[in-house]
Amino acid sequence: MNEKYDVVVIGGGAAGLSGALALVRARRRVLVIDDGTPRNAPAGQVHNFLTRDGTPPGELLAAGRAEVAGYGGEFVFGAVTAAERAGDDLRVALGDQTALARRLLVTTGLVDELPEVVGLAARWGRDVLHCPYCHGWEVRDQAIGVLASGPLAVHQALLFRQLSDDVTLFRHTGPDLTEEQWEQLAARGIAVVDGEVAAVEVTGDALTGVRLRGGPVVPCQALAVQPFFRARAGVLGSLGLEPEPMEINGQVIGTRIPADQRGATEVAGVWVAGNVTDPMAQVISAAAAGLHTAAAINADLVEEDARQAAATRVPA
Repeated sequence: MNEKYDVVVIGGGAAGLSGALALVRARRRVLVIDDGTPRNAPAGQVHNFLTRDGTPPGELLAAGRAEVAGYGGEFVFGAVTAAERAGDDLRVALGDQTALARRLLVTTGLVDELPEVVGLAARWGRDVLHCPYCHGWEVRDQAIGVLASGPLAVHQALLFRQLSDDVTLFRHTGPDLTEEQWEQLAARGIAVVDGEVAAVEVTGDALTGVRLRGGPVVPCQALAVQPFFRARAGVLGSLGLEPEPMEINGQVIGTRIPADQRGATEVAGVWVAGNVTDPMAQVISAAAAGLHTAAAINADLVEEDARQAAATRVPA
């Protein structure tokens, strides 16, 4: 570090590595700073990533780092503590080291804040799930519970019903169901259980049920939950960028850093891609967003290079 780069990428997940790959292939000098805490670390496999379905998350990232490094990309492992404007550039700090960048690409992702149920977090990414597209096939035909803690619970239950005939919606702390929702759940044969869930039950190394507060244990082999999607955007606060709420059906389900369709934020030279701005993005769509935003960054730099060259050109 302590050098100047065309682009510093903060966050080495799918979005960051995909963006870095496009930029180094465009012959940009790129530094990727990563703290080694990917969102999908608890998951055993990545799914719906064409040609890489079933790959462990760590293997996918290792392959991505090798590809970026093969084109001359540089890496530093650690957490960026601050970022600030430095004239026309941007300076990022990591401990006592700094780096200057003409542009920043921030791909720090998000944190899944889980409902407060005893034992839930320890099963996250295994048999406590969120996305039926990411992990639904793996729990097909099992007894699947859906923990209602937000506005997407009925939608989740209907999605998982596509994968199993045995789906139970636990009303927990979720909003009241509408008459239409009751009718849909009944028509699809989805059981509804009232009462708050206190804990998950585990036998050996497998989920076996959920315990209601002051009540019985209801058997299930997998449990779908709705996390609160909180953008990992602390470093952007020092640049004046704060997360905004993301709503569905009038209820806040998470936060995101606002950006335009290219990934450009309100702060000149600062771009975002992946879950930090799109909480619903899966791994493959985060990677695609990284590429899309990297191309926009490179085009922005190309225009700046051309302006600077024209300003210093001596006419023949």
